Amino acid sequence: MKKFSCSCGQTVFFENTQCYACGSILAYDFEKDTMRALTQPEVGVYQSRDKKQYKLCKNYEQFGVCNVCVIHDSPSEWCVACRLNQTIPNLDNPENIQYWKKLELAKRRLIRTLLSLNLPLESMVNQQECRLRFAFLEDQRRNPDVPNEFVYTGHNHGLITVNLDEADDVSREQVKVTTGENYRTPLGHLRHESGHYYFDVLLANSQLLDGFRMLFGDESVDYKQSLDNYYSHKQYQQWQNDFISRYAQAHPLEDWAECWAHYLHMHDTLETARCQNIIEDISDNSLDESVADWSSLIVIMNELNRSMGLNDTYPFVLSDEVIRKLNFVHQVIDPTG
Repeated sequence: MKKFSCSCGQTVFFENTQCYACGSILAYDFEKDTMRALTQPEVGVYQSRDKKQYKLCKNYEQFGVCNVCVIHDSPSEWCVACRLNQTIPNLDNPENIQYWKKLELAKRRLIRTLLSLNLPLESMVNQQECRLRFAFLEDQRRNPDVPNEFVYTGHNHGLITVNLDEADDVSREQVKVTTGENYRTPLGHLRHESGHYYFDVLLANSQLLDGFRMLFGDESVDYKQSLDNYYSHKQYQQWQNDFISRYAQAHPLEDWAECWAHYLHMHDTLETARCQNIIEDISDNSLDESVADWSSLIVIMNELNRSMGLNDTYPFVLSDEVIRKLNFVHQVIDPTG
């Protein structure tokens, strides 16, 4: 994440809604990738220092789960991220608003990254419109009155579904321990599931598919059977040499989605490190340079966490085979890079 500042000069952050120095209302502007310091000259109208008028996303004003502004004469009441919502949690339970807020923050970070990489939020797949959408759902383990006995976090033709439990730190940690995972976050889920969407959009019917199969395998292999096999035999030998995570070995599409997510982890965290002068800002956009910077940075991040008695921020190893896969992801996203 790049550095943001209020019009008064105070450093502010992507999730802020108010400047603690001058008291200005803060809102993120997707169009300009900046934080706006706003005043409110009249009801429903917000004004920046350069006198441009904005309105707050409806989910900002009504529920406080968003912090984005849009041009005042925009035909939509919602920002570009909130417009992608197909289903939001049941707000009869006030606790759900806080969980929803966590998921929306993760989603805004994802959308900002996708837009910065010039990735489409809608496209044509098999001559049908395919648009990135989100559903945040409860299941009966949390709320016995909902129809779904169990909600799986996953992707289907552009729709990313996330179980609301993923925003509950306690529930998520319990699943993480039970499944033997070393990393599990709402943002990680969204980055992973977006990888499935962009496989459909960028790869499934492209000339790049042969290259994908050489690295990741045949994606036409029965998906359900592969996952059943994975969950029956998780302890494969030497998976670390070929895969970024244990789960990546479940199916070629999961391997792709895991590598896609890690590419976005690396892209965003390196941007933050460069903007904070932790590593040198370079003009070379090659993956080799990024991997070299990443290798140095994760040592620093992990050591800082250990100094605080915390687990490693990035508990993964980039093998040569994984780097080849990340290079392929890079080529798909930026063919000129």
